[in-house]
Amino acid sequence: MSEPHVTLDPRGLDPVQQKLRGPLEEQLTSALQAATERVRSGYAGEPVEQVCQRLLEETRSGLHPDIAAGFNPDMDEFCRVAVAIVRREAD
Repeated sequence: MSEPHVTLDPRGLDPVQQKLRGPLEEQLTSALQAATERVRSGYAGEPVEQVCQRLLEETRSGLHPDIAAGFNPDMDEFCRVAVAIVRREAD
């Protein structure tokens, strides 16, 4: 599995938000990658849905509370990462 990456949708961003987009994507990506490693290392056969939820919780816990509160990722993408964690363990 390649390292997960967060990309923010630039549509509708004002100039200030657009300027902060890169650093915010980096912070979100870093939190997601750290969460992925924690979830992967602690995986013990849970179903994909539970792994997906844990991945979201772990990612949010790695963010500043204000950023975490506004972080609403595409859950289909988060679940793809969870599936990769589950399948890797099944191999």
